Amino acid sequence: MIEYIVENALVLVPVLNIIGMIVKNTEKINNKYIPLILLFFGIAGTVAILGLSPHSVVQGVLVTGTAVYGNQVAKQLKSE
Repeated sequence: MIEYIVENALVLVPVLNIIGMIVKNTEKINNKYIPLILLFFGIAGTVAILGLSPHSVVQGVLVTGTAVYGNQVAKQLKSE
């Protein structure tokens, strides 16, 4: 997926990981909503970086998917 993300938006992957950790430590928010919250921040971040366009929304989805997928891979590797 990294090949499809524009270079300017890559900075959002670690940012979304940090936001995800903060949200996860908030006991009031159910874990199942974390990907949706990160999607909001991912799209908002790419729109802020690239401007409002369908391309930036797609980039936001890709950045969020990369962050969430990377987090899940790390969890799976730790558990084995």
